[in-house]
Amino acid sequence: MSIVAAVHGGDQPPRWSDWDGAALIAPEHGFAWIDVVDVEGDDIGKLQAAYGLHELAVEDSMSLSQLAKVDLYPDHVFVVAKAAELGASRIEYTDVSIFLSEQRVITVCRMETDFGRRLRGRIDRIAARNVKGPEYVIHEVLDLIVDDYFPIVQMIADEVLLMEKRLLDDSLDRDEIGRIFQLRRETIHFKHVLTRMSEVCNKLASLDVPCVSNEAKPYFRDVLDHLARIDAMSDGLIDVIRTALEASSLLEQQRQSAITRQLAAWAGILAIPTAIAGIYGMNFAYMPETRLRFGYFIVLGVMIAICGILYWRFRRLGWLQSGRADPARKPRPARFHGMPGAG
Repeated sequence: MSIVAAVHGGDQPPRWSDWDGAALIAPEHGFAWIDVVDVEGDDIGKLQAAYGLHELAVEDSMSLSQLAKVDLYPDHVFVVAKAAELGASRIEYTDVSIFLSEQRVITVCRMETDFGRRLRGRIDRIAARNVKGPEYVIHEVLDLIVDDYFPIVQMIADEVLLMEKRLLDDSLDRDEIGRIFQLRRETIHFKHVLTRMSEVCNKLASLDVPCVSNEAKPYFRDVLDHLARIDAMSDGLIDVIRTALEASSLLEQQRQSAITRQLAAWAGILAIPTAIAGIYGMNFAYMPETRLRFGYFIVLGVMIAICGILYWRFRRLGWLQSGRADPARKPRPARFHGMPGAG
């Protein structure tokens, strides 16, 4: 069934069971947790009828794309959080809606995901803490979401750094350049999600939100600290992507400049025999050296000598070398200079 419920704080450990449609009665020092996977959008109506959920909050929970936020209603608090995972080519987001009231919390997800299964698995972790308020379920949701943010940033950074490493050996093709731009767009959008999620955690940790006890606020501050770290990592990731794009442009300009120098050098070398052959091919009756016995060999030797000198000169200047790194050439050792006053 898509609606399961568990009661915390009773004599027995909390266990998931199918919800029978009746309002759950929680112990005096416990709470009821109802988790919903509502793909079709029908089950949330049953919960609205049973618990009197506000119609605006229900409408937002049925949306497939909501901003992370905290809304206050007369008898409950509505929270939207954004879970994320890195798919085959983009970051995929899942909205998790939470209805919080005294001794009751309802979590709603519009699709069956691995995140939802892992969230239900956290029921034992909450029970082990011996907590007494439903607001700690919100902390578990936010904590699990934020923990999934770290590998997203790391995987994008690894992919960009791999492309950056390839830049030193070969130029990136059109698809790879497009992939870098896509990762940049995904990272910027991810930054916007982080900003909204930070606002949610900041409200829960700092403001007097109904149904959120003062004892639970340090837990939300801990999640807020993790979000601050991920936000800093995202800023660094955007800088890495920008650097990769700039490096790709600079290296491509360098390769084009090397090709231009090669063409200019070979054009200069070939211009000498072309000019001499053109002069002696004009078929005038009286031209110097045309009657000499060894005139042909002298002119041919002059052309070879001049071309050889030009080849040696251009080779020494590096104009005949390709723009790629020479594998036989040893790199210059790096020199690190200590900062003034360093011990």
